[in-house]
Amino acid sequence: MDLSNLKTIRIAACDVNGQMRGKRMPASMAAKLGDGSARMPLSTLNVDIWGRDVEDSPLVFETGDADGILKPSNRGPVPMPWLSSPSALVPMVMETESGAPFMGDPRQVLSQVLDRYKARGWQVMAATEMEFNLVDDSDGTLGHPANPITGRTLDQQSVLSVAELDAFDAFFTDLYDGAEAMGIPAQSAISEAGLAQFEINLDHQNALRAADDAWLFKALVKGLARKHGLAATFMAKPYEDEAGNGMHVHFSVVDDAGNNVFDNGSETGSELLLQAVAGCLAAMPASTLIFAPHGNSYDRLVPGAHAPTSAAWAYENRTAAIRIPGGSPKARRIEHRTAGGDINPYLMLSVVLGAAMVGIEDAMTPPPASTGNIYDIPDLPQLAPSWADAIDLFEQDPLMARILPPMMIRNLVMTKRQELAGFADIPQEKHWLSWLEDV
Repeated sequence: MDLSNLKTIRIAACDVNGQMRGKRMPASMAAKLGDGSARMPLSTLNVDIWGRDVEDSPLVFETGDADGILKPSNRGPVPMPWLSSPSALVPMVMETESGAPFMGDPRQVLSQVLDRYKARGWQVMAATEMEFNLVDDSDGTLGHPANPITGRTLDQQSVLSVAELDAFDAFFTDLYDGAEAMGIPAQSAISEAGLAQFEINLDHQNALRAADDAWLFKALVKGLARKHGLAATFMAKPYEDEAGNGMHVHFSVVDDAGNNVFDNGSETGSELLLQAVAGCLAAMPASTLIFAPHGNSYDRLVPGAHAPTSAAWAYENRTAAIRIPGGSPKARRIEHRTAGGDINPYLMLSVVLGAAMVGIEDAMTPPPASTGNIYDIPDLPQLAPSWADAIDLFEQDPLMARILPPMMIRNLVMTKRQELAGFADIPQEKHWLSWLEDV
């Protein structure tokens, strides 16, 4: 992107909750970003959902709240179509003073996981399905938006309705134009089962790029919604009686010759695919905190609500947490269906791909594929039943220690315990305010 005609740019890295933390600066400073002149406290990537320091974090007073060094990732700069004045966003990664990757940076964590695939001569390809709601919060409540054509408030579900997509055509036209300008491969859009709920698929690509694009796409959707007089949220369960938002991810692994290592020419897939499935299943209960990082996330994880509650896998079965889609063996892949729309895409892909690699490294064998309605199958391993349980399980699980660096485990646990305590002081009817803009 040409920055010569811009007055300002933004630089931002991703915090543990998936929020952009960074600075606004004159565009003239862009040429100096690679030399380490952009600095920010390491603790900035470990604040809670309200942007507060985490109490007793060793990143704050214990170490003098030391700076880290921000360096441009290979993803930017990208335009910011939701702003009224032309600007660009330069996605950054955090390093320590010594130049080492800061393992409190979720993007650096995912890069480390992907290095384990690279060491085998493999590359992970991933695609995401992004679900969100358009909402009207103009009166201080989480309301349904009006149909832009009729002016009447939406009052019924319209799953796969072309008419509902067309009613919001101005928003979606801007969204696709913005995605194209940002280099985000937005594919088909559908209206989902909830009121003003939509899904847009992002095409398969290198997994780190897929995580970057999921992160950027959230900012694009929320920014453009405000430009159109609405709000957008990826909250896992905006309305108690409506469908929740998920973020499914499809991934495959290709070798140096471009061959899909999950494909052995059969309908069942290769031994490597089965090992990867087994690893994902083994890590799933302890990964609940990553797939459901907020209190509201657990309102989505209930039986019969089109969101998995158990660690099960199946072929062509959308009631399973892990689905192996049909189609050509050359496209054999794993669909991981557990995460809510409110996740941090870097951490979500880190635990999914890290778990798959553990399964391959240990040559794990999965249980037989399930059939029928998974919700009706007894005695399956369950996801953590609550936010508090998920925090404890995540902290103590030995598989998590093989997937994520100790710093990220510690930082996330401390952050989530502070948030859990903080929400106890907020009236239940106001909880949505804390998640609307921040997930």
